[in-house]
Amino acid sequence: MMNNSLTSANPAAEKIAPYALLGMTAVTGLVDAVSFLSLGNVFTANMTGNILILAFATARTPGLSVARSLTALIAFFVGAILGGRITASASADSRIRFAAQAFLLEVVFLTAASFCSIGYRGDLLEHSLQPLVLIAFTGLAMGTRNAAVRKLAIPDLTTTVLTLTVTGIAADSSLAKGNNPRLARRVGSVLAIFFGAALGAVVIRYSISAALALATAVSIMCSAALSSSLRTSEAVNGEHVS
Repeated sequence: MMNNSLTSANPAAEKIAPYALLGMTAVTGLVDAVSFLSLGNVFTANMTGNILILAFATARTPGLSVARSLTALIAFFVGAILGGRITASASADSRIRFAAQAFLLEVVFLTAASFCSIGYRGDLLEHSLQPLVLIAFTGLAMGTRNAAVRKLAIPDLTTTVLTLTVTGIAADSSLAKGNNPRLARRVGSVLAIFFGAALGAVVIRYSISAALALATAVSIMCSAALSSSLRTSEAVNGEHVS
């Protein structure tokens, strides 16, 4: 559960936040489908996978690139710094508001990636800076968002890392003599990233810019829903104060 002071300050926002983060989890699937399948076997949202790919590339595994993986890692790192700075002064009752600001920056980076992907040709992967630019923008977007999500600290909704989520489903299940806490949320996270990645894999067959535009649109809707819920909470609180 989220902090009680957060509940009293932003009840509508707290209710919407998990659904917004599930939508962003689907965006993770879309973005990593684009990066891995179209930008040269690199992850820009899942840094565990990306660091492993970087290690394989360093060991001169064919088809992998140190430059692309390192670009993704550096961009994600810089994005996380930006997200961390935005949310650094957030208190328990304002963390959603600051996170919403970081999510808007994510939208800016994804929008830039969408425009930069127009006319992208996968056959020019090794002879163009365009893939590195796209990797950088999507990495910045995902790093910024992950820093904000980390600040929110909503259990089982990290939006990118599913290892602990899948472990929780199994380790806390009835088969393991557990009571299945937050099972719906955990399963929802897994399904969101799965379907996001599957959808991305289908859309990029026709257009990488369409896949990135779709990721941007979903992020915009999630950010708008969260911002709207914040205004609703502030209006309700204002009425109560008056």
